[in-house]
Amino acid sequence: MVKVSIGIPVYNVAEYLRECLDSIMNQTFKDFEVILVDDGSTDASFSICQEYMAKDNRFKLIHQRNKGLAGARNTCLKYMKGAYVTWVDSDDVVDDNYLERLLEVQEKTGADIVKCVKKHLRANNVFYITSYNKLYETEEQMKEVSKVDLLLDALDNRLMVLEFWGTLIPRQLYKGIVLSQGKIYEDQGNRFKLYLRSKKNVLLLEQLYSYRIRQGSIMDARREQTSLSKKLHTLRTYMFNWDKLMYYVDLSNYKVDEMREIYMKRLDELSVAANLNEEDVKFIVK
Repeated sequence: MVKVSIGIPVYNVAEYLRECLDSIMNQTFKDFEVILVDDGSTDASFSICQEYMAKDNRFKLIHQRNKGLAGARNTCLKYMKGAYVTWVDSDDVVDDNYLERLLEVQEKTGADIVKCVKKHLRANNVFYITSYNKLYETEEQMKEVSKVDLLLDALDNRLMVLEFWGTLIPRQLYKGIVLSQGKIYEDQGNRFKLYLRSKKNVLLLEQLYSYRIRQGSIMDARREQTSLSKKLHTLRTYMFNWDKLMYYVDLSNYKVDEMREIYMKRLDELSVAANLNEEDVKFIVK
C-alpha cells in the first residue's frame, strides 16, 4: 500500500498548475500517489494534468463534469489507496519536505490529524506570517489542540485551521464520509466531521504550505463582496454550515451545551459583523 494519497481538485488553473505539480514531484518523501480530478476545466488544465500523468506513474487523472470543490474531493476519495490522505489546492505550492515533516510529526505524536500552517504567495513574492506563536500561545513547533477548540474554530475561526489543505489524516478516518456539495465555504461545512472522529490533533507551526492569493480566485471574490445581497448570501451560508455542525454535535452528544452557547453568541454577532439593521436581520432569518 502506498503511504500517502495526495488529492488535488483542478479547475481552470493552467497558469499556476505546473508550479503546484512540480512542488509535488520535488517531495523528499517519495512513497505517494497523486489523484488529480479535473472538475470540468475549460482552459489547458486537463492537458497539463495529462503531461504529468505521462511522465510520472504516481499521478492518476480523472475528468468529470463540474461538481465544485467538494464534489471533486469526493471523487478523489473514491480512488485513493494510501494509508494517509493530504490535500493540495491546484494553485498552491508545498515545500519540498511537506510530506516528510507531516509524517514525522504523526509518527512522533500518534495524532489522528496533523496540520501545518501556511505562508502567503502573491505573484512571485512569498510572505511569511510572524504571529503564529503568539496566536497559539507557544514557543514550540508543535501544539496539541483539543477537539472542542477545533470544532469551535468552525464558528469563530479562532485557530484559522478550517481548511482541508495542509493536513495529514489516516484514510480510514474518511470512511463513510461524503463531503457536502453545492455550497461555498465547503471546508467550514465539512471539516468538523473528521474532528468528531479524531482522538488527537496536532498543529505543526512550520509554514510548509504556500497559499496563493490571486485575483479572480474564490477567496478573492469573497473579499470583494460589499452589497447587502452578497453579505446576506454569505451569512446564510455560514448559518447553514453552523446548523449542520450543531446537528452533528447533537448526534455525537459531544459537549452540546458548550457548543450551543458559543453558537448562539456567534448568531448574535452576525448582524454586528455585517453592519445589518433590524430589518436586514429579519430578512436573513426568514
